[in-house]
Amino acid sequence: MDKLELKGAWNELKGKVKQAYGQLTDDDLTLVDGKDDELYGKLQQKTGKTREQVIDWLKSL
Repeated sequence: MDKLELKGAWNELKGKVKQAYGQLTDDDLTLVDGKDDELYGKLQQKTGKTREQVIDWLKSL
């Protein structure tokens, strides 16, 4: 998967996450290289799920 395909997949996933949890903003979902732990933490705070639940949930989208 090249960088453009990865960015497209991320944008699609981001849209699905925002549909499921409307209180999340683009700022909450901004993915900076190497900041996946920070992203998981934000999602945990906003959704009340554990890290493992967040990862499983993202995989299921």
